[in-house]
Amino acid sequence: MIKEFINYISDPIRSFPIMAILFFLQMKFYRTFGTKKFYALLMLIGIPLVFLAATDPNFLLILTWPDNVPISLLILSLGFFTWLSFHKAAVNDARIEAGEPPVEGTPEMREKVWCWPNLVYTELFMMIAATVFLIAWAIIFKAPLEEPANPTWAPNPAKAPWYFLGLQEMLVYFDPWMAGVVLPGIIVVGLLAIPYLDTNPKGNGYYTIKERPMAISLFLFGFLVLWIFLIIIGVFMRGPNWTFYGPFEFWDFHKVQAAFNINLSEFFWVKGLNMPMPRSIFLREIVGIVLTFAYLSLPGFLFSKMKRGKEMLERIGNIRYYFLVFLVLSMGTLPIKMVLRWLFSLKYIIAMPEFEFNL
Repeated sequence: MIKEFINYISDPIRSFPIMAILFFLQMKFYRTFGTKKFYALLMLIGIPLVFLAATDPNFLLILTWPDNVPISLLILSLGFFTWLSFHKAAVNDARIEAGEPPVEGTPEMREKVWCWPNLVYTELFMMIAATVFLIAWAIIFKAPLEEPANPTWAPNPAKAPWYFLGLQEMLVYFDPWMAGVVLPGIIVVGLLAIPYLDTNPKGNGYYTIKERPMAISLFLFGFLVLWIFLIIIGVFMRGPNWTFYGPFEFWDFHKVQAAFNINLSEFFWVKGLNMPMPRSIFLREIVGIVLTFAYLSLPGFLFSKMKRGKEMLERIGNIRYYFLVFLVLSMGTLPIKMVLRWLFSLKYIIAMPEFEFNL
């Protein structure tokens, strides 16, 4: 019963909204999330789930696959260090409210030590420990080497390296040029632009959330919910034919999922107005074009009229403000497109295969 329930809620149509809600609750009540008691409670809940997973042959087979073992360890370490950062931020924010400096600003933390021998000894020890760990890893887990590449045969499922599985999952919702070129390019440009867009001097050199809630929330939402979540789905829950399987579900190659996706223009002209599609390409896609331009222009303009938006506009200027809005709206296209696909089987908002342009 528990396994069937976990398989049910693991479907992206349910797990993604749950992840988003949990993320916003985490950001709102980060001081509770960052306590050691809350971490102990998570461990008490997580240990039975780990035991349940370890006793299931289907999930254990996926979890112990040599390619997936390091990913599991990375996810566990990411969860711990995310909690640790919230814990440190909660402590610092409480100290700042009490009129005390952050922990990183206390005399004990500002004490300087020599690079030699303190840092060098630490790095030497970590190099030796990492070498021992990798040797033990190589002995326990055999390298998953396969036969030479065969152009006439492809594995099923054919998966990219784990750090690209987020992009591969995005291909379910976007055209290849969008998921493989445009959105990754925007991500790289956005990361490069962060130091030039974010001029808030607070929070440099110490953990805090209260002094920079918007910047931290946007970054963590994009990283944890829109990236790590997609990697987890791609690694552990996408099986043959890129079909979704629950964590405790057997990967049956004969499983078939009915998928009939239609474009927004078909919704508007055929289903909405009960008339044939116009022959003119631009008239056919006019609804999607108008909605896309409205989405990219109205939110930033309306936010600039609000109190918080006015303050941000005055602080960073017009160019940086609208560039930041463009980056945030570009990030928002992914969850919006995912929800539209799940709820309405919407394929493309703008579909122009004549120009190889689908959005």
